[in-house]
Amino acid sequence: MENAIIIVVGADKPGIVAGIASKLAENNANIIDISQTVIRGIFAMIMVVDISRCKVPLDELRKQLQEKGKELGVEVHTYHEKVFRYMERI
Repeated sequence: MENAIIIVVGADKPGIVAGIASKLAENNANIIDISQTVIRGIFAMIMVVDISRCKVPLDELRKQLQEKGKELGVEVHTYHEKVFRYMERI
């Protein structure tokens, strides 16, 4: 299994989860785990996504999610799980 970590942050509004999840589904990326919260109107979400059967490479998925994030008014950061784990060590 190959995983990606997706972090979404921005002003809360309806449709953020649906928009990001739809883009993942279009690319055959499977959400394994998801956590989200809203603090004083700020939406924050982290997802672990199985990308082993994704239709596009991670760089293209990252680009598509960033474009979707712009439409939704949120920041979207996408990391390969291995990169994310090494970032935690620094």
